[in-house]
Amino acid sequence: MAEGILYGIGFAVSLCIALVLTPFVIKLAFKIGAIDKPNHRKVHTRIMPRLGGLGIFGAFVIAYFVIKPFIPEGMLRHYDLNIINALLAGGSIIVVIGMLDDRFELSAKIKLLGQIAAACVVVFGFGVKIDLLNIPFGESMQPIAAWISIPLTILWIVGVTNAINLIDGLDGLAAGVSGIAIGTILIMAAIMGFAPVILLCALLLGGVVGFLVYNFHPAKIFMGDTGSLFLGFALATLSMLGFKQVTVVSFVTPLLIIGVPLSDTFFAIVRRWVNKKPIFAPDKGHLHHCLRELGFSHRRTVLIIYAIASFFGLCAIIQSTIVQSVAANWITFVVILILVFVLQIGAELIGIVDKSRRPLINFIQRLFMRTEQSRTK
Repeated sequence: MAEGILYGIGFAVSLCIALVLTPFVIKLAFKIGAIDKPNHRKVHTRIMPRLGGLGIFGAFVIAYFVIKPFIPEGMLRHYDLNIINALLAGGSIIVVIGMLDDRFELSAKIKLLGQIAAACVVVFGFGVKIDLLNIPFGESMQPIAAWISIPLTILWIVGVTNAINLIDGLDGLAAGVSGIAIGTILIMAAIMGFAPVILLCALLLGGVVGFLVYNFHPAKIFMGDTGSLFLGFALATLSMLGFKQVTVVSFVTPLLIIGVPLSDTFFAIVRRWVNKKPIFAPDKGHLHHCLRELGFSHRRTVLIIYAIASFFGLCAIIQSTIVQSVAANWITFVVILILVFVLQIGAELIGIVDKSRRPLINFIQRLFMRTEQSRTK
């Protein structure tokens, strides 16, 4: 079977399984009490079933084993199988933690320990870790010592896992942003001919799209921590593979792939630090909350964030394709500067950190005023 047909069949099988499985997950969530009740911090106004991520995970796993017998011999090497097994094993731990949290609302410390355990399974159980790094203005791919690569990998996995969890605040938001990120990785893997990642992304994307049928506004089910933690874990693992396998991926490319959840997480940490609140304390200052306060509808807010996520994904694809050129380091540097500038301006305009503080905008305004005054003299 041709590889392209295999990817397409895998996507279709995963999508169909998610479509069939999710209604059963809805019934299960109500039966075991894995529900989300409205409160002052949440947007929904009625009791909603959680646990939706079980539909995504189930579709991904079942679809993989359905198409596994049809995978051409030699397509997957030993390390490729390690990647798949690491994602399945670590993902299973994450899903169990997410299910328990959706039902019993675990403490942040217990969830963090579970995420670290899943990351350790990936690193120590299957040997998947960041051991090659391409830093802008550095020399090609640089090997890094184990005492750096192991904690760096665990930190990356745990950080990205939580980043997806933090943006799960509106119908279809986390699933859609994750789907865009998965699609970005799929395109990059296709350009680079990395078959295992293409296959995994196709299966994951099918599950996400199938689940979105029930999760997009107005949602019939939430993905819950089961889904947001699993998708974050999967994205962390897949985006990290560029460090290991492909010399055309620079240090900033994986950051761009998941730019929306990472930037929202960064601003959440800064906001809570500025307001002297615990870092893990929930609030209503995330990007989707701010856009809603500006008057955008539920659906339009989600679509705006989809557009931002797509822009980050496009930047990641461009970055990965030009990084071999002579001017790659300067292009990387310029891309970073532009994105940081745009992010800061956007954050100040919508008040994602503090609605009363606009240091960069005020500086630009003073600069323009001085320029105008110098012209009038």
